[in-house]
Amino acid sequence: MTVRLVLVCHGYTEAMRRAAFPLDEELDERGLRQASDAAPLYAAVKSASCGPSRCCRETAAALGLRAEVDEGLRDCDFGHWAGRSLAEVQAADPEGVRAWLTDPSAAPHGGEPVLALVDRVGAWLASAASGVAVTHPAVMRAAVVHVLRTPAESFWAIDAEPLSRVSLTGHGGRWRLRFTD
Repeated sequence: MTVRLVLVCHGYTEAMRRAAFPLDEELDERGLRQASDAAPLYAAVKSASCGPSRCCRETAAALGLRAEVDEGLRDCDFGHWAGRSLAEVQAADPEGVRAWLTDPSAAPHGGEPVLALVDRVGAWLASAASGVAVTHPAVMRAAVVHVLRTPAESFWAIDAEPLSRVSLTGHGGRWRLRFTD
């Protein structure tokens, strides 16, 4: 059976504005407004899921989706960096940041390494059903890395803006990335 999946990045949050590692936070005013404005695009969606975080649940609701929470869509675990800005972490642990940005197996924050995130998201894709899935930028990047079978280092070359989406089509364990309008 063919799986047609659209991954949608959650809306803007305070952490995004601050260039900070996220905590479980709400959408900011901009994120809520933009998600509400985009709701007509999702009016015909029959099946939806979302990550367990508040921003994913709020984005799904603002898009008019009745989404089931799926733990497989949870954000990367940023360990003790969560809630801190990248600038703060860089000032306190420049070698840790360098390792994190260059070695996908590194976890200087005590959380989840990029390589583990890519593996986790790949396992989630193996059991995913067709529909829309609201999740985090890191999960979307990990999905693209997995689908394209690129080295995990390419994770950092992919941007996922708030409310951006990527379409994936899977059949028999093989995936294709599809650009849609």
